[in-house]
Amino acid sequence: MKRHREMSLSPAKRANRPTSGLLQRELRQTKPFASLTTEAFLNLVRTTDQLQRTLRLSLKPYGVTETQYNSLRILRGAGEYGLTCSEIGERLISRDPDITRLLDRMEKQGLVQRQRDTKDRRVVITRITRQGLTQLKELDQVVTKTVTALLGHLDENEMLRMIALLERVREHSG
Repeated sequence: MKRHREMSLSPAKRANRPTSGLLQRELRQTKPFASLTTEAFLNLVRTTDQLQRTLRLSLKPYGVTETQYNSLRILRGAGEYGLTCSEIGERLISRDPDITRLLDRMEKQGLVQRQRDTKDRRVVITRITRQGLTQLKELDQVVTKTVTALLGHLDENEMLRMIALLERVREHSG
């Protein structure tokens, strides 16, 4: 009901919505957004970009991307059993269409090792190395510090509300 009403609001009424208008100012946009849904979506995209950029810059001195860091965490959790390329891909926070090349680079850095399965030679198992575990321990501190700097100004209730809203959005996004 609200969605349909909003789409029919005049530009003047849309301009008087109770949002801060920060995104509109950041984008130097003079016209109001077409809908509250559009403004919310663009705020989410803009915020995601800003958070990822900050994390990327924090990891850059270590020669590791966010996806490589995520892969190392996944492999640490898998323990000595390791995981296949597709299993790693399924668990990533941000999907990467070329996990094989990602793992190639990580193997060259000495962070992971790959080995063909003895029972089925078509299957390649990836495991984190000691060097990977050592680097991950250091990276965990960097990421924790960065995430705290980015979100530490929110109180527990705000974070719980944000988590619930984001989970609800993902549940309906297919």
